[in-house]
Amino acid sequence: MPELPEVEAVKRVVEPQIRGRRIQRVTAHNPKVIARPGAEEFCRLVQGQTFSTVDRRGKFLTLHLESGDRFVLHLRMTGNLLPTPGGHPQEKHTHLVFTLDDGSELRYIDLRRFGRFWLLRAGEEDCFTGIDRLGPEPFDPAFDAAYLAGQLARRKRAVKECLLDQSIVAGIGNIYADESLFAARICPTRPANTLTQEEVARLARQIPAILRAAIQGKETSPEEYLASGGRNYRGSSFFQVYGHGGEPCPACGAPLCRTVIGGRSSVYCPCCQLPLTKER
Repeated sequence: MPELPEVEAVKRVVEPQIRGRRIQRVTAHNPKVIARPGAEEFCRLVQGQTFSTVDRRGKFLTLHLESGDRFVLHLRMTGNLLPTPGGHPQEKHTHLVFTLDDGSELRYIDLRRFGRFWLLRAGEEDCFTGIDRLGPEPFDPAFDAAYLAGQLARRKRAVKECLLDQSIVAGIGNIYADESLFAARICPTRPANTLTQEEVARLARQIPAILRAAIQGKETSPEEYLASGGRNYRGSSFFQVYGHGGEPCPACGAPLCRTVIGGRSSVYCPCCQLPLTKER
């Protein structure tokens, strides 16, 4: 699933290409990707409107229109937005196409078809998408050691599960939870309420640092993004532990362990990320 850095990468490459462009036509090849309102009404209301800005909140994108209307998108597992020139070969699994006034198109492509669009009218409160339930952004000044300590101190579940809880911190998924915990030298299976003040402080520092580095590593040009079909930005040589179970730890050389926490695959170093013991 695209996480905060991947969604931010989409925002940064898409926004300059659609800003100020008028939507001449909307074609819904798969109406199910439109959660609100119905596909026919969505297409009717959006047609003729002009894109202004694109925002990211957690893993959500909000595409603002000059009228004040906006539509929210969650890419879920495999969704992506692809700006294309007119006549560009259409990718398989293209579900929604916005034809723009310069002949270009903004296409929504989704292999698994789990992503969803919600249209909200100008001034309408968002009670539909779940954005209102998100915790602070990792880059928000409100996300600091004191905040994180307060959130973790009362939770007995694994700290990895807590980082995946979007009401605690927005935008972190399986990849960057593993990477942040490795950087902070904290075992992902540790009960959250057993972390020391020093460990929480390390984790609060590492989370935004890891995410900023990932965002920088995913910078791509419109040409590169188009050539990859909007997919290659997701891969990264940046990952230290995620997806490397059984390989040597980049810090100490010990074999990295793979386990399952809360139904999610997790990789960590058994030497650098010691579990809680009675001696600690």
